[in-house]
Amino acid sequence: MKIAHRLAYGALTAMVALAPFQAQANDWPGGKPIKIIVPYAAGGFADTRVRMLGQELAKVLETTVVVENKAGAGGVIGTAEIARSKPDGYTIGTGNLAPLSVNPTLMPKNVTYNVKTDLVPVILIEESPLILNVNKQVPARNVAELIELAKKEPGKITFGSSGVGGAHHLSGELFARDAGLDLTHVPYKGGAPAATDLMAGHIDMMFEMGYAALPAIQADKVHPLAVSSAKRLPLLPDVPTLAESGLPGFESYNWQGIVAPAGTPDEIVQKLNQAFNDILQKPEVKKAFDETGGQIAGGTPEDFAQFIESETQKWAELIKSANISVD
Repeated sequence: MKIAHRLAYGALTAMVALAPFQAQANDWPGGKPIKIIVPYAAGGFADTRVRMLGQELAKVLETTVVVENKAGAGGVIGTAEIARSKPDGYTIGTGNLAPLSVNPTLMPKNVTYNVKTDLVPVILIEESPLILNVNKQVPARNVAELIELAKKEPGKITFGSSGVGGAHHLSGELFARDAGLDLTHVPYKGGAPAATDLMAGHIDMMFEMGYAALPAIQADKVHPLAVSSAKRLPLLPDVPTLAESGLPGFESYNWQGIVAPAGTPDEIVQKLNQAFNDILQKPEVKKAFDETGGQIAGGTPEDFAQFIESETQKWAELIKSANISVD
């Protein structure tokens, strides 16, 4: 009987604790400012994309939207800040590939939040395909030739990345696994120095984000062999997908969405979801995505939750099978 009383009291306490947030949901945001936490440094791709969307969100919700950068530990620090924020709808953040679906497996001791219980998915904003580029000295002009070259001298072909566990790195490891190759990973402290060394011929290949790779491709400083998306990119119609190039089912993206602290009222989550879905349909937003090779996502919070789960399983399997470690 005492146990039943305690359980009933605990449930009542939880309801009382959530009551203020439920009441606020009715007139949210009510002109109060909304903060979006970005778990990466200012000026980077994730930051600039969210700032653009934040400006549109301010118009739709008729309030002020402030972007705050909390970089460090591969996105862990900023994501943890989102998770422990007050669940009242006035603090949300970006949920990205690494902190949501990679780091829990890659660096579990460093991840101080539980993706399933501490965060609420709001919407998947974007899936950004990567472009497989080789330097101009590599004697391969398609994926089949690159695979043949790599198999002749196992371990000789090098691929660069922005660091262990990022989309550049994982895409390279996925390519190596699916093609049955022994490639040598060369991690850098950021994508820019890796891209510079690719153009200079110091590394052989690299999976690059579209916004970073397109200028080099257009200047004929690297050669694109394939893209990691399910469909070809409108900006590179002559560059096949990896699936078309002999690796069926190959897909890899650097993605980001919007998440909120667990306990955020569902009414607010739904309002945010609808606002972002509306924003993603604006012609000027679509144009900005297209120009950087990004693919607009959208959908429901449930869609995003399922996507996070599938990505987590996919990359966990690769991390374990390829014995990837941050040490």
